[in-house]
Amino acid sequence: MPTLRPLATLLAALALQACVAPSSPLAPTAPQADGAAERFVAVSSRVEPVAETLCRSRARGPANCDIQIAVDDRPGQEPNAFQTIDRSGRPYVVFTLALIEMARSPDELAFVMGHEAAHHIAGHIPRREESARTGAMLAGVLAAATGLSTEEMRQAQGAGASIGAQRYSQDFELEADALGAEIALRAGFDPLKGAAFFDRLPDPGQSFLNTHPPNAIRKEVVAGTVRRLTGN
Repeated sequence: MPTLRPLATLLAALALQACVAPSSPLAPTAPQADGAAERFVAVSSRVEPVAETLCRSRARGPANCDIQIAVDDRPGQEPNAFQTIDRSGRPYVVFTLALIEMARSPDELAFVMGHEAAHHIAGHIPRREESARTGAMLAGVLAAATGLSTEEMRQAQGAGASIGAQRYSQDFELEADALGAEIALRAGFDPLKGAAFFDRLPDPGQSFLNTHPPNAIRKEVVAGTVRRLTGN
């Protein structure tokens, strides 16, 4: 069973590098569910071992697969969940209290947990960092070739890093949706019901610079994953 630890004592050690839940404020659309904390613990106890097993078998390169599920208990936090890594390299999947209360079913909780764990299994944080470094380097080279000042070059490198980090974000989200659906399914939950969570998120639309793909496409990826794994 996972150990759920409040983040009040952990936030100093966590680098919040891969926020992947609602990209704009999202208020709960249903009353707070009775027993939300107990439900979260129960779901975590089933999802975590499945995620760790898949991590050990599929992680890209050497990875710490001792996944820690934690709760950000700071008051006033918006509904959010994210994956991060602490300074020792241990992966965390973090939920705010607002998101726990907002989830309408164990299936939704399981899918979001699987999605966040999938970011770690697929190595999205280091891959995003590498893309950001490449973007900054290329922008710096172009800035130097055009004779920009030191400050202008610094600004260009910052913009290049931002664009580089965003370049694969939508692909990463879809990859995490597929693997997250598999984790939820293997843990005994229904990813199709879990993906109903997308129906209550602001749709980011089709813009290239959006970090998240359209919600309809994400639901299609989940449905396709379920069909592939179950034959239905």
